Amino acid sequence: MSVTDVPGFVASGLSCGIKSSNRPDLALIASEDRTPVTAAGVFTRNKMTAAPVTVSRHNLARSAGRAAAVIINSGNANAATGPDGMRDAAVMASQTAKALDVDSHHVLVCSTGLIGFPLPMEAIESGIPHAVEALSPDGGLAAATAMLTTDSREKLATVTADVDGLVTTFGGIAKGSAMLEPNMATMLSVITTDAALTPDEASGLLVQAVESTFNRLTVDGAESTNDTVLLLANGRAGRPEDIASLLAPLTEVCTELAVMMADDAEGSTKTVFITVSGASSDADAATVARSIANCQLIKCSWYGKDPYWGRIAAEAGSAAEAFSPDTLTISYGGIPTFEMGKATEPETGALAEVMNQRRLDLDIDLGQGPGRSQIVTTDLTHAYIDENMGTS
Repeated sequence: MSVTDVPGFVASGLSCGIKSSNRPDLALIASEDRTPVTAAGVFTRNKMTAAPVTVSRHNLARSAGRAAAVIINSGNANAATGPDGMRDAAVMASQTAKALDVDSHHVLVCSTGLIGFPLPMEAIESGIPHAVEALSPDGGLAAATAMLTTDSREKLATVTADVDGLVTTFGGIAKGSAMLEPNMATMLSVITTDAALTPDEASGLLVQAVESTFNRLTVDGAESTNDTVLLLANGRAGRPEDIASLLAPLTEVCTELAVMMADDAEGSTKTVFITVSGASSDADAATVARSIANCQLIKCSWYGKDPYWGRIAAEAGSAAEAFSPDTLTISYGGIPTFEMGKATEPETGALAEVMNQRRLDLDIDLGQGPGRSQIVTTDLTHAYIDENMGTS
């Protein structure tokens, strides 16, 4: 289950010495024959943009949406590193291109890790040839492992779909476990497919898929400097008559990876699927959902397995454009805790069983209109604080 489940792609992952722990920290995904394929990217909207994001955007523009490889390092974000960081990101692309015998603008670059520290370029440059040598049709797991920072496990997904009689495969890997917020998250992801797409089509599909998946994930409301999702399409399976039909399998892969990130969020004990309906508009529903998802009081109550509706009602009332407590309903796992202006009296055992689950479904109906939105989030725990008290 990974990028290399798609015929025509190879990958590798190894330790080049960026991490003092000697854990894997350099990943490479490439087309098997080194031929540039259709490529598209969605990147962070944070104006404090990391050097690898800038270089990847530049290379996608220069190549008119074609790429032969993606080189990824973990352990260092190469963000807030000034002109030296830009040079280092460009060198990562050029050295990878040299080892693969492709043009430098056909290599995309991703980095993840601590912000504000120079890349150990000697280690990276010595590791790139070994990563190229290790490329394999079975290397997807190794690449996914080498992307990890505070993640506790790899994130991999594969979906094979029959689209108008054409069997296509989408495979993806991702990393991300904290500093997660819509647009997008502290995350990197590479997705491959054997469907034939133009760069414009790949970009359009990827933007749509990201909007309904990675952009609906929030852990702590912090938007990162390095967020990148890349789609590579080699066309080996052919081209369906209806390109839009590829959105469903692409979205499915992105959904699986996004939920894996939520389940692996630093210190979390709850993954919460929030649905806000009955809002005055979809945009209003999204505002309410995001406000609830990022409220520290509410997140702490989930950690305590407390279904207390009061904090949720207060946050909804603060965030919603149109609101009345008399039309509000709040439910956990289909069990109402507040309904039409007053608290309910749910059966204690049934509600406790719901709150004990790793995954919670929280539904808020504002009763004001047709607007609807969903978001995925987590609780706030002591372990999250311990993980994020410093940079060491």
